[in-house]
Amino acid sequence: MSTVHRLTGAAYGTHFADQIALVAVPLVAALVFGASPELIGILVACQSMARLIGSIPFGILVDQQQLRTLAITSALASFVGFGGAALSTVFGSVIWFGAAITLAGFGVVLFGLTALSILPRAVPPTALAKANAAIEIPRALCSFAVPLVIGVAVSDVPAWSIFSAACLGSLCALGLTATLPKFEVTPKQQMSVFSGILEGGRYVLQHRLLLPISLCSVFWNLAFAALLVVLVSVIQDAFRFAPGSFGFSLSAFGLAAVLGSWLAGRLADRISPAFVLLLGPGSSIVASGGLIMVGPDTSEVWLYACFFLLGFGPSMWLIAQNSVRQLVTPSEMLGRVNAVIQTAIYGIRPLGALVGGFIAGTLGPQAGLIFVVIAYALSFLVTVLSDLRSVRSYGALNHNKPI
Repeated sequence: MSTVHRLTGAAYGTHFADQIALVAVPLVAALVFGASPELIGILVACQSMARLIGSIPFGILVDQQQLRTLAITSALASFVGFGGAALSTVFGSVIWFGAAITLAGFGVVLFGLTALSILPRAVPPTALAKANAAIEIPRALCSFAVPLVIGVAVSDVPAWSIFSAACLGSLCALGLTATLPKFEVTPKQQMSVFSGILEGGRYVLQHRLLLPISLCSVFWNLAFAALLVVLVSVIQDAFRFAPGSFGFSLSAFGLAAVLGSWLAGRLADRISPAFVLLLGPGSSIVASGGLIMVGPDTSEVWLYACFFLLGFGPSMWLIAQNSVRQLVTPSEMLGRVNAVIQTAIYGIRPLGALVGGFIAGTLGPQAGLIFVVIAYALSFLVTVLSDLRSVRSYGALNHNKPI
């Protein structure tokens, strides 16, 4: 079994467990612990904060430590965390539940950063896009299937069994990461977290490709976070659809992500990376613009089609920009660069949610949708005005070339 196949299998286990937590945490908090909306928000924030707080220090570790060891550690942390979540539901301890979910979240973050640094060492540059697609498909597939299963099963099975299933996924990831080979570690001077942030951030800001990728990611996630908040009000007040259409919309998004990830791997050698890098934010403008056209007399199928388009192009974009990042960044800095960009992404999401909620609450849900379209348009504008439009092949990218 190749390194990519082992890593892909570990990704299935990790993302399966993570998606269970994303869907089940608010439901279990309400059904098992009788949590208030404020407490539910705190528990959900525990998952998000793990991604925000853990990215930078984990990125530094990825650049300094043995990647195989970090991959095993990530799976072990998730296993212990989800196991603790299952036990805490049995004993009714919401404090330990929050702590366990946070620990599991740290494991997921560490796995993601470690995997992005392993792939460039495991495959040649020309095969990197296919490898990125291979480890992205598990996340996309789980984001589609797990919410549907949890939604059906959460009322009929005990909460501990749900998190035991997540624990099993992490256990599978642990078994597969343990079979990964060791990777060469370049001796380097130990650095502080602050120095790591500065060095990684400086490299991103000065790079002709990494800077527009970062800005595009920030504007896109600003729009997406705002959309998730605005959509609830839009469905109820403007579209007047059934509340369940919210869940079906996200499932359409997940299904499109599966197809887009699969197609990105199959077409990596046949289409220009520039086309994919423009397709992601460009299709997002079309999809969000289509939502503005929805009304009470519009079929719900139109809503699902818009979310399908919103998931399809950006999923291909994610794989393309991951490949570009890996190819233009020196291997000894890849962890920090990925961590800086990921921190910016997860840092902007709370702002997007707050802005979307404020606009929808003060100016109406349609105004909120207009804000979403504008933010998506900015993500496209950043891309089309940058050197990303000139990336014709992955093989031509080399981090030793001038930036």
